[in-house]
Formats: sequence, structure tokens, C-alpha cells
Amino acid sequence: MKTSLHIQSFCSFRFNKIILNGETVVAKEKGLSFSEFSKTVYKESGIAYPKFFKMDNLSKLTFLTAEVLLKNCALPSEEKEKMALVLSNRSASLDTDRKHQLSIQSKENFYPSPAVFVYTLPNIGMGEISIRHQIKGENAFFVFKEFNAKFLMQYSEALIHNKKASHVLCGWVDIEEDAYRSFMYLVSKRGTYIHSEAIINKEYQNI
Repeated sequence: MKTSLHIQSFCSFRFNKIILNGETVVAKEKGLSFSEFSKTVYKESGIAYPKFFKMDNLSKLTFLTAEVLLKNCALPSEEKEKMALVLSNRSASLDTDRKHQLSIQSKENFYPSPAVFVYTLPNIGMGEISIRHQIKGENAFFVFKEFNAKFLMQYSEALIHNKKASHVLCGWVDIEEDAYRSFMYLVSKRGTYIHSEAIINKEYQNI
């Protein structure tokens, strides 16, 4: 018989706000661009990770959401190593793809920027947080038309029940220019919330 799973914590970024477990922990003026907002959050959080400034916007959004969430969970390093990552969005790396296309068009001899090209895959953000937090478990990135709580729930439960992971960091991370939204949650065998499709959808809508 399968054991019931739980969710330790939720975190959302949208409208220049950060909501952690239902409570607003950061709120900035609406006029800030995502670039300005992300830099402000990075600096105010006291994060020391210079590579952050080289990331594309999707990776920055992924990195910061995971940073806030995992800091709140305070997992020991041995548990992070066994964590799996399962993220999704609707536009893949389109925001960066457009910038890459512009860098091609601006070069007479077709020398696109390698600094931009490296981020033309949506799963690069998972690599950034894996390096930052020494996460060594399985990872997968899916593209859906809209947030798919049922799929994420079933996939994460399969990973844990089949002993492929002890924890699963799940969610939705999407950005196109300054329209962005992220929602992540940590699934494990212990936690405050029951791991269910209804609760995941409820928390996703809570921003």
C-alpha cells in the first residue's frame, strides 16, 4: 500500500510579490520590470552567487523561487542530494529564444551570442539550482498549455514511491518579457499539507 505524501512548503512569484505558504513575504511597486525586481530580491536576500547576473530571466526566476522555498525548508545536504526536480511551463525558453534570434540578426557574419545561446533550453534553470544546492536526483521539464497539477502530482508520487527520490521540487516557471509567474512546492513523506491535486491548484491560484 502506498504511503500518503505531503507538501512541506509552497512559494510563488508574481506581480512583483513573493508569497510563501500563503503569506506575502516580499511586495514591491508594480512599476518594476522583472529585471529590476529580480535584482532587488537577490540583493535583499543576501545571496552570494555572482553567476546569477549571467543567467537569463527564466533561470533567474527558477533560481530565486527555489532559493526562497528551500531556505524555508532548511533541508540537510544529504536530503537535497536525493531530491528530484519536476518543472513545467507553457512557453519553454521562448523569451530567451527571441533574444538569441535578435543576436543572430544583428551580426553581419552570423555570430550569435554564445552567452545567450546557452540558455535556449528551458531546463537550464534546473541545472542552475542543482549546482547551487548540490541536487543530484532526476530532473525533467515539461511544456503544457496551462498548469497541470494532476500530472505533476502523479509524476512526483511515482518518483518517491519507486524510490527514485526522497523529495521532489515541483512547479511552474514561465516568463515572456515582463509577464512572469512561478509556483514551486516541495513534496516528501512529511510536511504540513496533504499532497493532493485540489490543494496544489488552490495554492497555485493564491497569487
